[in-house]
Amino acid sequence: MRRPLTSRPAMTTQLQALRQYTTVVADTGDLDAIRQYQPTDATTNPTLILKAAQSELGRPLVERVLRDAPDAPVREQIQQLLVAFGCAILDIIPGRVSTEVDARHSFDTRATLELARDLIARYERNGIARERVLIKIAATWEGIAAARVLQSEGVRCNLTLLFSPAQAMACADAKVQLISPFVGRIYDWHKKQQGGAWEEAANAGANDPGVRSVQGIYEAYRRHGIATEIMGASFRNVGQVLALAGCDLLTISPALLAELEAAPGPVARALPASGEAVSPAPAPASEAEFRFALNEDAMAQDKLAEGIRLFAADARKLEALLQAR
Repeated sequence: MRRPLTSRPAMTTQLQALRQYTTVVADTGDLDAIRQYQPTDATTNPTLILKAAQSELGRPLVERVLRDAPDAPVREQIQQLLVAFGCAILDIIPGRVSTEVDARHSFDTRATLELARDLIARYERNGIARERVLIKIAATWEGIAAARVLQSEGVRCNLTLLFSPAQAMACADAKVQLISPFVGRIYDWHKKQQGGAWEEAANAGANDPGVRSVQGIYEAYRRHGIATEIMGASFRNVGQVLALAGCDLLTISPALLAELEAAPGPVARALPASGEAVSPAPAPASEAEFRFALNEDAMAQDKLAEGIRLFAADARKLEALLQAR
């Protein structure tokens, strides 16, 4: 007698398991990858937009911007291109897209405000509610000051290139919507500093210096009852991602999303669920205190400056791409 066929339960992947604790965000402008992995949110930056603009799916967006505004200054065309990619992404995802202000204005509060307001106005003219957009701004003193004003206007901000507790607490005081501490770049700095003395196994998982940085910020925010969301970013390997399971959000590249999708679950929660605040937030730092604290943190100072230079360089390349067309 043949036994009746029974259906096997679908295998849970690490990506599916991670979604139990954390909002999964795609760190890409690749529209195909976003469709494939179905994140809640997506993040972009000048590097990702530059790459996407040269892809098969991205080229029509570039051509449309040049066709619609052929005589506009190139920087205005860039603004429109950023919004074009953001709108295309929002057609796919249910949540929010992060669009970055030109990094060349990271030390200019007024220019950052002007560019951010222009981006939001362009989104709204395309029928996108401002609640679905996060304006990405470098976490400099000037950038945080701009974010404070924007948040008061109902423009939600994502403070990026964040490497230190000083930046995190200043962002919290400004009541920004979200911060993006950069796990992988912190890891890169410490690995380079240690050189031949670096032991990969000893600095993996929860012991990874980038992971520890996010853990510290997460614990401080929970301890003080800070509502600002934390989104771990800039991952170098799946181990870093899994070591932060339970963080509010994690923005993950397509390559690492593929690894997580291919690996069977389950995934253990690494960061605890939110509890009650146990102490009030510390007094806000003055500008001098903020700058000194950042200066004392060699890693944060180095990586913030490097990140701004790299994003500025890619913004110039994006301009050159449009001019060449």
